[in-house]
Amino acid sequence: MASYRDLKVWQLGVDIALEVYRITGNFPKSEQYGLTSQLRRAAVSIASNIAEGHARKTQKELHRFCNIAKGSLAET
Repeated sequence: MASYRDLKVWQLGVDIALEVYRITGNFPKSEQYGLTSQLRRAAVSIASNIAEGHARKTQKELHRFCNIAKGSLAET
């Protein structure tokens, strides 16, 4: 596999982040620095951690970062 972008799980992570941004755009302004920010950061970190794990070039590290991404998904 040449790129993390070829991973279906990374593609789904990006889709989740886009959807979270869309949904949280309708949240009250009072939540802009609270719930909105936290949800967006957690959602973005899903795909980010998968990409970082892939860049490390070992299966062990990819697995570790995928577990971190899984935690971010649960947080979202």
